[in-house]
Amino acid sequence: MELLIQNLSKTYSNGVKALDDVTLTIPQGMYGLLGQNGAGKSTLMRTIATLQEADSGSARLGDIDVLRDLDGVRRRLGYLPQDFGVYPRISAQDMLDHLALLKGVANSGERKRLVEAMLNKVNLFEHRKKALASFSGGMRQRFGIAQALIGNPSLLIVDEPTAGLDPGERNRFYNLLAEVGENVIVILSTHIVEDVLELCSKMAIIHKGRVLYEGGPDTAVDALEGRIYSRKIAKAELTQYEASYRVISNKMVAGRPLIHVYSEEPLDAEFAPARPSLEDVFFAKIGGLN
Repeated sequence: MELLIQNLSKTYSNGVKALDDVTLTIPQGMYGLLGQNGAGKSTLMRTIATLQEADSGSARLGDIDVLRDLDGVRRRLGYLPQDFGVYPRISAQDMLDHLALLKGVANSGERKRLVEAMLNKVNLFEHRKKALASFSGGMRQRFGIAQALIGNPSLLIVDEPTAGLDPGERNRFYNLLAEVGENVIVILSTHIVEDVLELCSKMAIIHKGRVLYEGGPDTAVDALEGRIYSRKIAKAELTQYEASYRVISNKMVAGRPLIHVYSEEPLDAEFAPARPSLEDVFFAKIGGLN
């Protein structure tokens, strides 16, 4: 099964064009949707999740028309939004039991087995009787995956899932998503480059509602080989270098800017050739470079 999105567009009433002729083919497995905040990622995810309508275009999940057969999509969908609410005083076990009942699992014995399996899957079984309000950020995100998986979905959408997690929780979440992605379509919408690099064999970069790249992360990185150069400079020199070179990024290292420059021709000895990264790909694409 795959998700086919063709020429999808959405303009809000304030004139912001959130989606501009978006076309993507998303296969089974982990698929990264990379973009800055406000790039259109959440609008695309909400449209696929049947939470808002598109102005034009089409989307199909296998034989299901995503934009018209809303109930059909919802039966096959698991969704973990960036912010999701829970009843703070209810336990994880009771909340999942309630959600399983809403999903149509009427038999109490079957529901109990399903809830226990989900809690074990996300490593929360020992915390099953604790109130959700007591969960850490990472535990809440793992619970979020459990509730998204409770209906055995064919498509799982996770929107900015690792924002605010510490490194240990982020790694646990990576491992969980990778396991889930073996059997279903998982769309990982994020602005964190490492999320996509760690998890996804296919990806797209979206910027101002338009798709700038679709393909493999490694393929995109390889295309920049021999075109990225780096140099540490003084803070006062940054404007000068930005005027003279195609500076795609800069970050402070030991109090001085480290700039990455895109150039199709070799630069002089003051620059060191740099091994390109997915971050370089991202900044090069949104900067209008090939």
